[in-house]
Amino acid sequence: MSVKNAMTADFLRSAYGGESMAHMRYLLWGEHAEKKGFPNIGKLYRAIAYAEQVHAHNHFRALKEHVGGFKVDAGGEFGLRDVADNLAWAIEGERGEVEQMYPVYMQAAEFQGEKEAMRSFHYALEAEKIHVDMFSQAREYALKGGDMPIGSDKIHICPVCGFTHIGQYPDPCPVCKVKSDLFVLF
Repeated sequence: MSVKNAMTADFLRSAYGGESMAHMRYLLWGEHAEKKGFPNIGKLYRAIAYAEQVHAHNHFRALKEHVGGFKVDAGGEFGLRDVADNLAWAIEGERGEVEQMYPVYMQAAEFQGEKEAMRSFHYALEAEKIHVDMFSQAREYALKGGDMPIGSDKIHICPVCGFTHIGQYPDPCPVCKVKSDLFVLF
């Protein structure tokens, strides 16, 4: 069943727009980081870009029958700066989702009894919390002129909720409970 309330549908479209933009922005910033000699930060961006794609997909799917032309407003930084500055922009965007956007969207969806929207927003919120921490760690290394030390570890992304983890991953996913053998590796 698709969402019934116009406000929740607007919030899903807004979140879809923001996640879609973050997906593309992170791919571009990851490519930039790699060219500047930060391959692990580039890998982190690619992995998190995939998680953002998962979130966009979940929001889009929750809208089901809400079809047609809609204006989708979503804020986001544009352009390329140095690697540490791009990471600061990424942190700022993720933190905005964690501290402002998703809590409000979830509260509205809960008030309106929109279970699919609540699930989609919850999945995104939990992953974005992790992304803030990962981008913050990466930025600390970039500010010192070094790459994030991922080593031979893989970055694991849950294809259902976007949960993101470096190294040995938990089974099942701690957010959505999907089996970890379905995770996408970077």
